[in-house]
Amino acid sequence: MRRLLYLASAFVLLASFASAQDVSYNFDQKADFTKFKTYKWVAVKDGEQLDELTAKMVVQAIETKLTAKGLKKVESGDADLLVAYQVAISKEKEVTSFSTGYGMGPAWGGRYYGGYYRGGYGGGTSTTTSSTIFIGSLAFDMYDSAAKTLVWRGLASKQIDTKATPEKRQKNLDKGMAKLLKNYPPKVKK
Repeated sequence: MRRLLYLASAFVLLASFASAQDVSYNFDQKADFTKFKTYKWVAVKDGEQLDELTAKMVVQAIETKLTAKGLKKVESGDADLLVAYQVAISKEKEVTSFSTGYGMGPAWGGRYYGGYYRGGYGGGTSTTTSSTIFIGSLAFDMYDSAAKTLVWRGLASKQIDTKATPEKRQKNLDKGMAKLLKNYPPKVKK
Protein backbone atom coordinates (compact mmCIF):
# COMPACT_ATOMS: atom_id res chain seq x y z
CA MET A 1 0.00 0.00 0.00
CA ARG A 2 2.86 2.36 0.87
CA ARG A 3 4.38 1.74 -2.56
CA LEU A 4 1.09 2.56 -4.27
CA LEU A 5 0.88 5.86 -2.36
CA TYR A 6 4.48 6.65 -3.34
CA LEU A 7 3.74 5.98 -7.03
CA ALA A 8 0.58 8.12 -6.89
CA SER A 9 2.50 11.00 -5.26
CA ALA A 10 5.27 10.77 -7.87
CA PHE A 11 2.69 10.84 -10.68
CA VAL A 12 1.00 13.97 -9.29
CA LEU A 13 4.37 15.70 -8.88
CA LEU A 14 5.43 14.86 -12.44
CA ALA A 15 2.08 16.05 -13.79
CA SER A 16 2.48 19.41 -12.07
CA PHE A 17 5.96 19.87 -13.56
CA ALA A 18 4.66 19.02 -17.03
CA SER A 19 2.01 21.72 -16.87
CA ALA A 20 4.26 24.56 -15.71
CA GLN A 21 5.71 27.15 -18.06
CA ASP A 22 9.47 27.43 -18.37
CA VAL A 23 10.49 31.08 -18.66
CA SER A 24 13.72 33.03 -18.88
CA TYR A 25 14.68 36.55 -19.82
CA ASN A 26 17.68 38.68 -20.64
CA PHE A 27 18.12 42.44 -20.99
CA ASP A 28 20.57 45.17 -21.89
CA GLN A 29 21.99 46.21 -18.53
CA LYS A 30 22.93 49.63 -19.88
CA ALA A 31 19.42 50.46 -21.12
CA ASP A 32 17.36 53.04 -19.23
CA PHE A 33 14.01 51.29 -18.85
CA THR A 34 12.46 54.30 -17.10
CA LYS A 35 12.31 56.17 -20.42
CA PHE A 36 10.11 53.54 -22.10
CA LYS A 37 6.47 54.61 -21.90
CA THR A 38 4.96 53.54 -25.24
CA TYR A 39 5.19 50.54 -27.53
CA LYS A 40 4.20 49.58 -31.04
CA TRP A 41 3.92 46.14 -32.62
CA VAL A 42 6.23 45.21 -35.50
CA ALA A 43 6.19 42.06 -37.60
CA VAL A 44 9.05 39.58 -37.58
CA LYS A 45 10.23 39.06 -41.12
CA ASP A 46 10.14 35.38 -42.11
CA GLY A 47 8.81 34.39 -38.67
CA GLU A 48 6.46 31.43 -38.25
CA GLN A 49 2.87 32.68 -38.31
CA LEU A 50 0.11 31.53 -36.02
CA ASP A 51 -3.47 31.14 -37.09
CA GLU A 52 -5.48 34.34 -36.66
CA LEU A 53 -7.38 33.20 -33.55
CA THR A 54 -4.29 32.05 -31.66
CA ALA A 55 -2.36 35.18 -32.70
CA LYS A 56 -5.13 37.34 -31.19
CA MET A 57 -4.94 35.35 -27.96
CA VAL A 58 -1.16 35.79 -27.73
CA VAL A 59 -1.35 39.53 -28.45
CA GLN A 60 -4.13 39.97 -25.88
CA ALA A 61 -2.09 38.19 -23.20
CA ILE A 62 1.00 40.29 -23.92
CA GLU A 63 -0.87 43.61 -24.17
CA THR A 64 -2.68 43.00 -20.88
CA LYS A 65 0.64 42.53 -19.09
CA LEU A 66 2.35 45.48 -20.82
CA THR A 67 -0.53 47.75 -19.83
CA ALA A 68 -0.26 46.52 -16.25
CA LYS A 69 3.44 47.42 -16.38
CA GLY A 70 2.57 51.01 -17.34
CA LEU A 71 3.28 50.85 -21.07
CA LYS A 72 0.84 52.39 -23.54
CA LYS A 73 0.22 51.00 -27.01
CA VAL A 74 0.37 53.36 -29.99
CA GLU A 75 -1.03 52.45 -33.39
CA SER A 76 0.79 55.05 -35.47
CA GLY A 77 3.65 57.44 -35.08
CA ASP A 78 6.69 56.94 -32.92
CA ALA A 79 6.90 54.65 -29.91
CA ASP A 80 9.66 54.18 -27.36
CA LEU A 81 9.67 50.41 -27.82
CA LEU A 82 9.08 48.21 -30.82
CA VAL A 83 7.75 44.82 -29.72
CA ALA A 84 7.47 41.52 -31.56
CA TYR A 85 7.06 37.84 -30.82
CA GLN A 86 8.02 34.63 -32.56
CA VAL A 87 6.72 31.12 -31.97
CA ALA A 88 7.94 27.61 -32.58
CA ILE A 89 6.40 24.22 -31.97
CA SER A 90 8.52 21.13 -31.42
CA LYS A 91 7.66 17.47 -31.01
CA GLU A 92 9.08 15.15 -28.39
CA LYS A 93 8.51 11.48 -27.62
CA GLU A 94 7.24 10.66 -24.18
CA VAL A 95 7.70 7.11 -22.90
CA THR A 96 5.76 5.95 -19.85
CA SER A 97 6.26 2.64 -18.06
CA PHE A 98 4.14 1.19 -15.30
CA SER A 99 4.55 -2.06 -13.39
CA THR A 100 1.61 -3.68 -11.60
CA GLY A 101 3.65 -6.14 -9.58
CA TYR A 102 6.79 -6.46 -7.60
CA GLY A 103 9.47 -9.03 -7.20
CA MET A 104 11.58 -10.08 -4.26
CA GLY A 105 14.18 -12.69 -3.70
CA PRO A 106 14.43 -15.38 -1.02
CA ALA A 107 13.70 -14.04 2.45
CA TRP A 108 12.86 -14.99 5.96
CA GLY A 109 9.33 -14.32 6.94
CA GLY A 110 7.05 -14.69 9.85
CA ARG A 111 6.78 -12.92 13.12
CA TYR A 112 9.86 -10.97 14.24
CA TYR A 113 12.09 -12.70 11.67
CA GLY A 114 11.96 -15.94 13.63
CA GLY A 115 9.41 -17.66 11.51
CA TYR A 116 9.89 -19.63 8.36
CA TYR A 117 11.82 -19.42 5.11
CA ARG A 118 9.82 -18.52 2.07
CA GLY A 119 11.02 -18.53 -1.49
CA GLY A 120 11.17 -15.56 -3.84
CA TYR A 121 8.16 -14.18 -5.59
CA GLY A 122 7.98 -12.68 -9.03
CA GLY A 123 4.89 -11.49 -10.73
CA GLY A 124 2.98 -8.63 -12.16
CA THR A 125 3.06 -7.03 -15.57
CA SER A 126 4.81 -4.04 -17.04
CA THR A 127 3.27 -1.75 -19.60
CA THR A 128 5.15 0.79 -21.68
CA THR A 129 3.48 3.34 -23.92
CA SER A 130 4.85 6.14 -26.04
CA SER A 131 3.20 9.27 -27.32
CA THR A 132 4.10 12.48 -29.06
CA ILE A 133 3.92 15.66 -27.04
CA PHE A 134 4.03 19.15 -28.49
CA ILE A 135 6.08 21.90 -26.87
CA GLY A 136 5.18 25.48 -27.73
CA SER A 137 7.87 28.15 -27.40
CA LEU A 138 7.42 31.91 -27.59
CA ALA A 139 10.16 34.54 -27.80
CA PHE A 140 9.08 38.10 -26.96
CA ASP A 141 11.43 40.95 -27.92
CA MET A 142 11.50 44.65 -27.06
CA TYR A 143 13.65 47.03 -29.13
CA ASP A 144 14.65 50.58 -28.23
CA SER A 145 13.27 52.38 -31.28
CA ALA A 146 15.68 55.33 -30.96
CA ALA A 147 18.86 53.25 -30.55
CA LYS A 148 17.56 50.44 -32.80
CA THR A 149 18.83 47.79 -30.39
CA LEU A 150 17.31 44.84 -28.58
CA VAL A 151 16.87 45.79 -24.93
CA TRP A 152 14.78 42.90 -23.54
CA ARG A 153 14.03 39.31 -24.57
CA GLY A 154 11.81 36.82 -22.83
CA LEU A 155 11.43 33.14 -23.65
CA ALA A 156 8.56 30.90 -22.54
CA SER A 157 7.82 27.28 -23.33
CA LYS A 158 5.11 24.87 -22.28
CA GLN A 159 3.67 21.54 -23.22
CA ILE A 160 0.65 22.16 -25.42
CA ASP A 161 -2.64 20.60 -24.40
CA THR A 162 -4.12 19.86 -27.81
CA LYS A 163 -7.55 19.18 -26.27
CA ALA A 164 -7.76 22.42 -24.25
CA THR A 165 -10.75 24.70 -24.67
CA PRO A 166 -10.19 28.27 -25.94
CA GLU A 167 -10.77 29.52 -22.38
CA LYS A 168 -8.11 27.17 -21.00
CA ARG A 169 -5.67 28.20 -23.74
CA GLN A 170 -6.17 31.89 -22.95
CA LYS A 171 -5.74 31.18 -19.24
CA ASN A 172 -2.45 29.34 -19.95
CA LEU A 173 -1.23 32.21 -22.14
CA ASP A 174 -2.15 34.78 -19.49
CA LYS A 175 -0.31 32.82 -16.79
CA GLY A 176 2.71 32.37 -19.05
CA MET A 177 2.91 36.07 -19.93
CA ALA A 178 2.51 37.07 -16.27
CA LYS A 179 5.40 34.79 -15.39
CA LEU A 180 7.45 35.95 -18.39
CA LEU A 181 7.01 39.67 -17.68
CA LYS A 182 7.20 39.36 -13.89
CA ASN A 183 10.66 40.97 -13.83
CA TYR A 184 9.94 43.71 -16.34
CA PRO A 185 11.11 46.40 -16.06
CA PRO A 186 14.33 44.83 -14.79
CA LYS A 187 16.07 46.22 -11.77
CA VAL A 188 19.43 47.42 -13.09
CA LYS A 189 22.18 47.33 -10.47
CA LYS A 190 24.37 50.39 -10.42
